[in-house]
Amino acid sequence: MAHVFLHHVVGDLTLGKPELVQFYDSEPVEAAVRAIGDSAEGAITVWRSPSPDSAAVPRPPPSADRFVGMLNSLDVVLFLARARVHDQEKSMRTPVSELITPNHDLLKEVDPATRLIDALDMMKQGVRRLLVRKSVMWRGFSKRFSVLYNGKWLKNSQSSSVGGASNSDRPSSSVLHENKYCCLSREDIVRFLIGCLGALAPLPLSSISSLGAINSNYSFIEAFSPTLEAIQKIPHNPCAIAVVETNSDGTHKIIGDISAYKLWKCDYWAAAWAMRNLSAGQFVLGADDYGTALDSVPDFSIDSPPENTVAGASLRRQKFSSRSMGFSSSQVNQMPLGRLRNMYRGRSAPLTCKPTSSLAAVMAQMLSYRATHVWVIDAAIEDDTVVGIVTFTEILIAVTHYPAS
Repeated sequence: MAHVFLHHVVGDLTLGKPELVQFYDSEPVEAAVRAIGDSAEGAITVWRSPSPDSAAVPRPPPSADRFVGMLNSLDVVLFLARARVHDQEKSMRTPVSELITPNHDLLKEVDPATRLIDALDMMKQGVRRLLVRKSVMWRGFSKRFSVLYNGKWLKNSQSSSVGGASNSDRPSSSVLHENKYCCLSREDIVRFLIGCLGALAPLPLSSISSLGAINSNYSFIEAFSPTLEAIQKIPHNPCAIAVVETNSDGTHKIIGDISAYKLWKCDYWAAAWAMRNLSAGQFVLGADDYGTALDSVPDFSIDSPPENTVAGASLRRQKFSSRSMGFSSSQVNQMPLGRLRNMYRGRSAPLTCKPTSSLAAVMAQMLSYRATHVWVIDAAIEDDTVVGIVTFTEILIAVTHYPAS
C-alpha cells in the first residue's frame, strides 16, 4: 500500500476547511435554495432541529445522531416541479423535512486521527460526508495537508500556529477545546490525492480502462421521454442520468444529462417548469442556460398546454426558452432529433472523457468543473457513444485497489 494512505490521517484534510454551518430540517425550501447555491459541494447536510429543551444552546454541536440526510438541487427542483403553479409561495415556505429523504448512512463521525485509508474505505461503502472535529493545533503524526482551500489562502491566525509555532504564539486551552466541526466530502479526498500524484506513480498515468474505473452500469433515458419520467430512474450515487438517442445497434449517443451537478446554480423555478413540461431532450437543451432574459416561455409542452402553465408564472421561468440557444421553439419542433442533437454541443454538453484518458486527467477534469461524474464515450467512434461513467467512487476504488509500488 502506498505510504500516502498509511501516513496521513483525516485531520490532515481539515486544515482550511470551512467550519460546518448546520442547516436544520425545520428551515424552509427558500433557505435551502440559498444554502445549496453557496455550498462548495453543491449539496448540503441537513440536521434535526434541536429540541425545545436545548433552547439555552441555540446551535448545539453537530453529531451523527442528529444527522437527517443530504439535499441537492435536483431534490429541490423535483419538489417544485410537482407543486402547483399557484402554490409557489407556499412551496418555498415548506419545511425541508417534508421533501428530504432521511438517510443516516451518508454521514459518519470520525476522529481527526482516523487513517486516510480507513476514511477511503468508508466512502467506498457509501458514506458521502465525514464529520470531523477541527483542531486548532494538530498533534497527529502526519504532515499538514495544505494552506489553501478552494484556491484561497487561509487568513486566520490559527492556521499559522499549526506546525512550528512557538509556545507564546499558541492559543489558550479554552480555544483548543471549542466545538468546531467540518464535513469532508469525496471531492476533498480526491483533491488531496491529486496533490500526491508523485507518491501514487505510475498509477495516475494509467488509463481509466486499465484500472477498471469505468462503471458500465449507468442510468439513461431516451431524449423524447418526459423529464419527470427520467427523474424516477436517477440513482442516488451518482445523482445523474444520461439523456440518449438509441442507435440501430442498441448503443446510445449521449446528448446531455440530468443531474444535481448540472442544476447546482440554475434558476430553480425555471428548471421546475421545464421538468414538468418538457421532454428530457428539450430539458437538457436549456438546463444550463439560465443567464439570459427571454420574451416568452417555451411553446411546447408534454402534460399541459402552455396557456395553463404561463398563468401566474414568474418571468424567471422563461429562461428555458429555446431562443436562448439561437433558434426559436417552432424550429425545435420541426427539426428531427438527429439534427437537434448537434445543437446540444454548447453549454449543455455533458462532461465526457475516453477510456484511454488517464486517471489523473479525469480527476483534474472533475475537480476543475466541480463535477460529480464524467461520462465515458467510445474512443473509436466520434459520435458520442456512451460506454460508462466515472464517479468519485470509481476513483477511490481504483487508487486503493491498484496501489502504487
